[in-house]
Amino acid sequence: MAPVRIRWFGHSGFSIQDGKTALIDPWLEGNPKAPGGMDTAPGADLLLLTHDHFDHAGDAVALAKKTGALVVAIFELAGDLKAKGVPEAQLLHGGGGMNVGGTVSVQGFEITMTEARHSCTLGAPIGYVLKTPSGLTIYHSGDTGIFAGMALIGELYPIDVALLPIGSVFTMDHRQAAKACALLKAKAVIPMHYGTFPILEPNADRFVAELAKVSPGTRPIVLSPGEETTV
Repeated sequence: MAPVRIRWFGHSGFSIQDGKTALIDPWLEGNPKAPGGMDTAPGADLLLLTHDHFDHAGDAVALAKKTGALVVAIFELAGDLKAKGVPEAQLLHGGGGMNVGGTVSVQGFEITMTEARHSCTLGAPIGYVLKTPSGLTIYHSGDTGIFAGMALIGELYPIDVALLPIGSVFTMDHRQAAKACALLKAKAVIPMHYGTFPILEPNADRFVAELAKVSPGTRPIVLSPGEETTV
């Protein structure tokens, strides 16, 4: 399996590079943990969005136009992006997007849309399981609370790396996220959605400690915003 590069932009934004580059929920403009805003936007072949909140999809139109990436989103959000000027050719299925349970193969990535427990205005909040071109399986849960179905996700798609929120208030806290790793049977986890605002968990310390208790087989990979790891 070829090395896959995973970069964290802070909050829930990631790039996954394996030949082609996929961006997931990149929030750059106004993100206090991503100084430089849109000027720091990387090139991309795919742009995946988990839901319509500003800190996940707020830069979607600008990034789509800047990168020319194919945008993957749930049906209602895809339609909204089309109405806001994202070209039909840059939207999965011409703006039809996809929905929970579906799997598509694009740009060498196999993408499965999963449920998430959160809120949004357009459609429903979701997560993604990505199988990269070289075969690494990555789960980005999106914003979510813990749910029992994570065990089924882990059973169906053996997770090499999970990208999970730990910040509490709007998502799982450190205890739920650690238990989620046990349900998923994830080999490794990169925590996200913390430290961005004062009301969120400030760091990953409590998560790492809890993970060692409830899912010792999961390796924590704690990144600083802008930092990259190779898996």
